[in-house]
Amino acid sequence: MELIQFILVVVVIFGIIGLRVIDQYERGVTLTLGRYTGTRSPGLTWIFVGIQRMIKMDLRVTTVDIPQQEVITKDNVTVGINAVVYFRVRSADKAVLEVQDYRHSVALYAQATLRDVIGEVELDTLLSERDRIADEIKKIVDEATDPWGIEVDYIKMQDIELPADMKRVMAKQAEAERERRAIIIQAEGEFAASERLAQAATVLSQVPAGISLRTLQTIEKINPDPSKTVIFGLPIEFYEGVKQISKSFTDKDNT
Repeated sequence: MELIQFILVVVVIFGIIGLRVIDQYERGVTLTLGRYTGTRSPGLTWIFVGIQRMIKMDLRVTTVDIPQQEVITKDNVTVGINAVVYFRVRSADKAVLEVQDYRHSVALYAQATLRDVIGEVELDTLLSERDRIADEIKKIVDEATDPWGIEVDYIKMQDIELPADMKRVMAKQAEAERERRAIIIQAEGEFAASERLAQAATVLSQVPAGISLRTLQTIEKINPDPSKTVIFGLPIEFYEGVKQISKSFTDKDNT
């Protein structure tokens, strides 16, 4: 009787020890005597302790940092670049059976691919087409890691550090470009203003006393203290009369 109770206790303990809980975002890769025998789904499961072994694989998106790398671009400029790789385990059994450490392997392969791809582009292309280059690196890494059961979602290049002398050159270039644009904008503004002034002068010349009224308005605006200034304004007809008298005297002298 005692032997039966002992056996029952051992069986219960053995059964409890073999219980495993797999979370919703995990899969359990089961090895029986070292041989792959299946992948367990989320929930409560049991393994034969001592004969079976279960490796849990996280299927959520994983991020791996690529430390800053000094890379020489196609036009022989040394830049420092770091990036982040976002990937997930698509096939749990392959991630266990086909590669020893899938996280480390993905990081190293992405690092090597980053150096190779950037070495084939020029600095201007790297700065202006960062997303396209990152997408190209992502496609290469995704294709290479597919046999490992890994799916690369995307790769982001975070910082691109330029040499100090290159930064100074680019700053001078940007400053010269800003000055060029400012000169062009100023010239365009002056040209537009001259066209408006010409149109305004044409309109005012067609209105009697228009020029005189505009002159008085201008004097009023530029005068800092109107109380100390006395202006005698003559009508435009006065100037026209003077012109006619001058013209008549000129005609007499010619005759």
